[in-house]
Amino acid sequence: MTDNEYTLDFNDGARLRVPMGNYHVRFTDLDTMNVLFESDFSDAVASSTKKYYIRFRVELWKDGQLILTHDLNLKDKNVHIIFPTGTLGDLIAWFPYAEEFRLKHGCRLYCTMQDELADLFRTTYPDVIYLHDGEEVPDCYATYHLGLYDAADGMSYNPLDHRTAGLQKVIPPMLGLDFKELRPELKHDPVRPIAEPYVCIATKSTAQAKLWNNPIGWKEVIAYLKDKGYRVLCIDKDRVLQVENAVFTMPEDAEDFTGNLPLQERVNLLAHADFFIGLASGLSWLAWASGTPVIMIAGFSLPFTEFYTPYRVINYHGCTGCWNDCSNSLDLKNFFSCPRHAGTDRVFECSRLITPEHVCHMIDRLMSDHDLDPGHTGNT
Repeated sequence: MTDNEYTLDFNDGARLRVPMGNYHVRFTDLDTMNVLFESDFSDAVASSTKKYYIRFRVELWKDGQLILTHDLNLKDKNVHIIFPTGTLGDLIAWFPYAEEFRLKHGCRLYCTMQDELADLFRTTYPDVIYLHDGEEVPDCYATYHLGLYDAADGMSYNPLDHRTAGLQKVIPPMLGLDFKELRPELKHDPVRPIAEPYVCIATKSTAQAKLWNNPIGWKEVIAYLKDKGYRVLCIDKDRVLQVENAVFTMPEDAEDFTGNLPLQERVNLLAHADFFIGLASGLSWLAWASGTPVIMIAGFSLPFTEFYTPYRVINYHGCTGCWNDCSNSLDLKNFFSCPRHAGTDRVFECSRLITPEHVCHMIDRLMSDHDLDPGHTGNT
């Protein structure tokens, strides 16, 4: 909003520009009634250090006279939520809260995200306006940047550290929402793409600590699934992943369904799988969003980090949870990061000590819980 004397918006926090003169500015959090900022101002911009959702009251005095009191109100306003690009699991985890935010405030919500995810959400969330990276929102009243921030960022963009809150639980406080686990709504083709019963697996991720580093793990589990009568489809994006001198290939005993395919094709395949076995990575989130039971093999993060699944495979006899360790956490910029045991014989033991027998026991439990029999035609 603009007046001859000032310009006010909530794009990247509360921001109030005043011209030369004898001005006094105050920002208050109306929910806690804490004064967050107060100062005399002239020919400058007052900007809150907190950039996440706060129900601000902005007050402005000129020459000792109160000339503005404005309480943040998003109803019927253009609001912009910016998601990070290049991630899958994060967006699957976070997008339902953007819709919850839109419904709560009655705003016109614009969301910036990568095209393949926008294409996935358009049908089930038609009231959101989807933007490409760099597109601007007309007459934008408020902007919120969702992402994983930690104490090094001064906690300006979120009130909680994601390492102690979890990947999904960290987002609602950034948008002023109460937490409840929300699964995004996705549509899938009701026609089975494969007649025989099948299981999908994904074996690769963005860090070696996320992989199942047991050298015989996938081979043994795939053989176990085949003995039960399942086809085993590997749906990783990359058949071969090479990082520096290290090469990670698709398990040779699985069927090759790898490739950079549209996410909707992955959803159509996952929705009809009896279950999915993967890592703490994006395809596990996509399987969960598709309504498919998920066996998640992960030790670098603690179970509260990801969505709830009763089929989490973690071995507490070894090192676990470096991702959640605020003093010595995993560095995702370094694919080979093992912050506690790099260069020792304990490297990546968080997943290396997870045995194929452990995973097979979880398969049996899941199949019993869901009354699965590979002799049938699979889920519909």
